[in-house]
Amino acid sequence: MEETRELWNSRKGFIYAAVGAAIGLGNLWRFPFQAYKNGGGAFFLPYIVALFTCGVPLMILEYQLGKKVRGGSTKAFRTLGKNFEWFGWLQVMIPIVVMMFYCTIISVAVVFMVWSLGHAFGIVNWMSDPGKLMGMIAGSASGPFDFKAGISKYMLCFILVVWFGNWIIVKKGISAGIEKSSKLFTPLLMGLMLVFMINSLRLKGSVVGLNALFTPNFEAILNPSIWVAAYAQVFFSTTLAVGVMIAYGSYIPKKWDIVNSSFITVLANASFDIISGITVFSTLGYLVNNIGVNFNSFGNGAGIAFIAFPIAISTITTNIFLQGIIGFVFFFCLFIAGLSSSISMLEAFTTGALDKFKMTRERLVGIISFLGLVGSAAFSTYAGFNYILDIVDSHVGNYIIATLGLIETILVCKYYGIDKIRIEVNEYSDFGVGKWFDILLKYVTPVLLGITVITNLIKGIRSITVGSLVFGWGTILIMVVSATIFYKKKWENKSDRD
Repeated sequence: MEETRELWNSRKGFIYAAVGAAIGLGNLWRFPFQAYKNGGGAFFLPYIVALFTCGVPLMILEYQLGKKVRGGSTKAFRTLGKNFEWFGWLQVMIPIVVMMFYCTIISVAVVFMVWSLGHAFGIVNWMSDPGKLMGMIAGSASGPFDFKAGISKYMLCFILVVWFGNWIIVKKGISAGIEKSSKLFTPLLMGLMLVFMINSLRLKGSVVGLNALFTPNFEAILNPSIWVAAYAQVFFSTTLAVGVMIAYGSYIPKKWDIVNSSFITVLANASFDIISGITVFSTLGYLVNNIGVNFNSFGNGAGIAFIAFPIAISTITTNIFLQGIIGFVFFFCLFIAGLSSSISMLEAFTTGALDKFKMTRERLVGIISFLGLVGSAAFSTYAGFNYILDIVDSHVGNYIIATLGLIETILVCKYYGIDKIRIEVNEYSDFGVGKWFDILLKYVTPVLLGITVITNLIKGIRSITVGSLVFGWGTILIMVVSATIFYKKKWENKSDRD
């Protein structure tokens, strides 16, 4: 089986692909504000603890599970027990749903790229007031059911570019498509972000922002919610429990080092979190110091990238051409971050489906890309982008991902054997993992993920609305039904079945 399955050509290419999958648009604004709201510098202690007690062990588990079974989530869960295949299908439904709205956000970055070039050549002048451009793109709606509000022609146009990128890369396969593009995208992304971080530190007032981010509130460490937030940040930012890392692990050659690769992936993603935090808060410190806004003026989401950064860029230099070129590079950086994550999501489902069904990669990726494009178009409506996107994102992220991470850990420990995983990864690793690995995945990780799931569920029940019921829980229901349909279908690739 290993002889006929496509494999990564180089370990460097695999690492770049895995790191690119973990690094996404959310790193730029989610981590900085998680730290800011949860004790500032004190947040880094639970964050670092979470990296080594949850992020690394789960990454090792998923890489090794994929490598051993030579398959994605569907085959991996089926290996644990025939009836558990259903959980694998539910897991790979997550990236399909996420891609639909994620690609819509990426399309906004592409619009800003184009407008930045227009700014550079004097065609449009928008950087000093990016809110107008964002308003033109996103429009407005009165609520999630305001379907008459309209659709964004800008997003609708540029999601075609994003989905074309997804399709053209993933249909080429692992080595010729994902690995080749990742070798270009990931180091370029890291290099560009380092440049922006260094420049942000030069801005007058950057110290104000860094003090806001890093000044520790040590009393916060005693607050259990801070620890839950830290584990949630690590868990979600590393792209675990959504089928991506199991799929990527399934293409790892037999004698490659899993432990070292897991540490590199998790710590590279954490480095990007910190680089993003420094960049964002240095920039916000500059705006606070020079314009008089406060740290929450732009929210804690996309407003940071699409409103705060253009304003900061416009005040760095008075040269219109340079403003536009810097803006283009910044939004190109966002585009790369988004695309490297979205191709990994597409691959998660593709691997799971190809393991079970006799279908060419080109045809399957084409079908998924078309359906994904239709879904992204729905999120390009004003109601979809301004309301439904947040509802779907919070429900999938808060209830499904953490729950499946918990189930995955429990099932692997019980039916595969965590000690077996440890022995297998140590066989070809430069440095092995000890009994601590077993303890973390048997006891620590399930307890922490269990607390996260229960906490999120209680919050969700208390804040339930008609919109969350229809679009949030409705999406989860569609995922459950879809997973059941795929699970019930006959396993066509008999050599891959058991």
